[in-house]
Amino acid sequence: MKVLVVGSGGREHALCWALSRSPKVSALYCAPGNPGTAGLGQNLPIASDDLQGLCDFAEAEAVDLTVVGPEAPLCAGIADRFAERGLLVAGPSAAAAQLEGSKVFAKRFMARHAIPTAAFEVVENAEEAAAYLTRNPQALVVKAAGLAAGKGVVVAGTVEEALAAATALLERYGGPLVLEERLEGEEVSVIALCDGERVLLLASSQDHKAAFDGDTGPNTGGMGAYSPAPVLDEALTARVKQEVLLPTVRGMAADGNVFRGVLYAGLMIVKGEPIVLEYNCRFGDPEAQVLLMRLKDDLAELLEAAAKGQLLRESTCWDARPAVCVVMAAEGYPGSYEQGASLSTLQAFEERSQPDDAVVFHSGTCLQEGQLVTKGGRVLGVTALGDDIQSARRRVYELVEPLRWTGAHYRTDIGWRAVEREQ
Repeated sequence: MKVLVVGSGGREHALCWALSRSPKVSALYCAPGNPGTAGLGQNLPIASDDLQGLCDFAEAEAVDLTVVGPEAPLCAGIADRFAERGLLVAGPSAAAAQLEGSKVFAKRFMARHAIPTAAFEVVENAEEAAAYLTRNPQALVVKAAGLAAGKGVVVAGTVEEALAAATALLERYGGPLVLEERLEGEEVSVIALCDGERVLLLASSQDHKAAFDGDTGPNTGGMGAYSPAPVLDEALTARVKQEVLLPTVRGMAADGNVFRGVLYAGLMIVKGEPIVLEYNCRFGDPEAQVLLMRLKDDLAELLEAAAKGQLLRESTCWDARPAVCVVMAAEGYPGSYEQGASLSTLQAFEERSQPDDAVVFHSGTCLQEGQLVTKGGRVLGVTALGDDIQSARRRVYELVEPLRWTGAHYRTDIGWRAVEREQ
């Protein structure tokens, strides 16, 4: 089968890496791709927001399956455009993608279908935010309603900080905002494939959103991840499926928005109870890197079944070894940062024979006159397997150190919760 992957980041490199290992895939394209995906298939000079160009290519080349990595094309209706031409897409319609595209839609959907989530209020301006915070001083999580590339959420410590965050987010993204009760617990990412009726859970993972060690600093798109996440045991996993995922898929169908593709539920485990923080309608980044390193099943087969509404399997097969991903970012990320720093150490690494327990996924890289350089805030996703979480973490940091460039920034404590549990 011919497969097209849409996107250009670390998640898309991981998707291409996994799909290239499928015996079913005869041709692999990535639009627009990056230097990492270029070694696995054919990069195309088509931007991920050029829905017309993507449709035209897929139709002309008789692409059998398109896998959409980033959220923006899904929310813009790429699945609808492809469906109009009889093309198969592993991703939800624009109406179903509102679960991610609109925090207001998602929160109201959860309230309507009794899916556990934090208490919230939708406000249109700073005055409404101030009034609600006066009545509910625990509503310290401030969220922009629309897409913000992982940077539209502020978890404040005080009412004053929440008000300042609301003002800043209104200035940057406009209204409305969602104000939400701040929950205390442990976060976990649960990702499932959905065919409109059934859900197939993937392995658990945990993302690290904060920019700095100790989960401090501003929120980012993700500074690292590991899988599996010990906080999600077998019993809790069963509850998440019954209390969150199935009600979500059934609720969307009941509302007329059949959901097919990848459903991501970001959860907070509060005193043993799973509470939904957010939905995504695609693989997380960097969760995709650790999950796809561990997946032993054929990704192309799974995604095709979900897209066709024929996801009949009950379980998936995983490498027993944990995986850890450390994101190497540009100094200053998620704020302003420099681009164009040399990645000669990565180029040298990739020219050597590659280990079978580690992959360096490209996120924000490009070629300038034949040389790899940084392009973007998150640059690399260094990912490794290990016999246990500590050995996986040790292995990944052994690779990170020689890949450093001038101005590289990364967290040194990825996976710390799992390590504490092991110890």
